[in-house]
Amino acid sequence: MTTTGQIEILGNRMDFDYSEGATGYVLVLVRILTGYWFLNAGVGKYLAAEPFSAAGWLANGTMGSPIHGFLAWAAATPWMLEFTNFMIPLGQTLIGLGLLVGALTRLAAFFGGFLMVFFYLGNADWAHGYVNGDLFGLLMFAMVGTLAAGRILGLDAIIEKTEFVRQRPILKYFLG
Repeated sequence: MTTTGQIEILGNRMDFDYSEGATGYVLVLVRILTGYWFLNAGVGKYLAAEPFSAAGWLANGTMGSPIHGFLAWAAATPWMLEFTNFMIPLGQTLIGLGLLVGALTRLAAFFGGFLMVFFYLGNADWAHGYVNGDLFGLLMFAMVGTLAAGRILGLDAIIEKTEFVRQRPILKYFLG
């Protein structure tokens, strides 16, 4: 199976093969590690002794954050806090599963990146610079999603060949 991508650098369009050689293996490793990271975080919240609650972090852990007002509102709004407490563990678990098996990889990477933006801006621990673990997490999701990591040793390679997907090419934006 050969997987190729296209990139445009300084106006020049280039094709590259990333499924063979070290690049493909590194990409699969990043996908699997990122998937494990999120699956572990999500399942850990379900298995914790006490039910997961983001209230404390939203209200108090985000002081100095550029989005603190929004996060404090989410903590103080019962329906939003309930939604957040439900969606964070569920989202992390589903994102992790999707990346581990390479199914709906781009969709999982998009939502993983979405969560990482909130974690990055919410934590806003920039005393030592803007580069931190949350930013690296965001970059890992960006790399997995843009390079279609699910097509290499993932279920997306199989799913994309189905008649259902071939008849609906827009679905390829969620796979890969």
